[in-house]
Amino acid sequence: MQIGFDVGATKIESVILKDNGEEVDRSRRDCPKDYKTIIKTIKDVVAELEKKHNYVFPVGVCHPGVHSPQTGLVKNAPNCVWIEKKPFQKDLRATLNREVFCENDANCFALSEAIDGAGKHYKIVYGIILGSGAGGGLAIDKQIVSGPNGVAGEWGHNQLPYMAAQKEELKTSNLREVEIESFVSGLGLAKRFNKKYNKNLKSNEIFELYRRHELDAEKMIDEFKVNLAMSLATIVNILDPDVFIFGGGVTNEIDFLDEVENITKKYVIGKEYEGVFLKPKFGDASGVRGAARLGRKSSY
Repeated sequence: MQIGFDVGATKIESVILKDNGEEVDRSRRDCPKDYKTIIKTIKDVVAELEKKHNYVFPVGVCHPGVHSPQTGLVKNAPNCVWIEKKPFQKDLRATLNREVFCENDANCFALSEAIDGAGKHYKIVYGIILGSGAGGGLAIDKQIVSGPNGVAGEWGHNQLPYMAAQKEELKTSNLREVEIESFVSGLGLAKRFNKKYNKNLKSNEIFELYRRHELDAEKMIDEFKVNLAMSLATIVNILDPDVFIFGGGVTNEIDFLDEVENITKKYVIGKEYEGVFLKPKFGDASGVRGAARLGRKSSY
């Protein structure tokens, strides 16, 4: 058994997972907006669970961003700034006085779904997270692939494909504004819609208007489908995954994955793709379940 923690912008979730995938204990609490308090909160939860179950647990933690192999500091965690540029794994190991495995949350999502989730029957599993941002994680043979720089799978920070950028008539020198994340994430979608139509709506409200066939929302979501499909095609052309598994809040609004899959095929080399697009078996719980699966054999 192992404790998994999911440290996010708003919450710290924990789960105890047996080797067979059975959940023994689950809890959630607000995430402090202070680095030292986050460390203390995790320590307190571990102590509570170990006392409750009379067992000393290994610990795995998933979080936004990645630990730099060069510096040991967390990088690229913009929605969780209190751990940015901090030696999170090192400090957790020292505080808990044991081995602690830390990993990017999208990678843990992919690992969870690859082991016993929607992707358990597939070799190459690519997890797509569409939420306030856009992230990705890669698992091959039920192991995370993170790469020598810790950034494998970070698809959302690539530049929007050229044809999509042309269609959007982008005129900016800010590279972040032309990243895929700025067009397929919840925040990016809302920002573009509100700027274009002088509104003040959240992404879920835009999707609701789309389902009601409101014309402006329909046009924006149709553009969203194409931008997403073009961006996914670049992953297919490089990695050719057996399965894409989609998670995150924006994914919960999507009821047209089949349509996105068909559009994606138009931009794949040879216009063929025999992989599948799926929703996750464990939904938002996949991240913390993946954290509870972390260990020396969980990563290449």
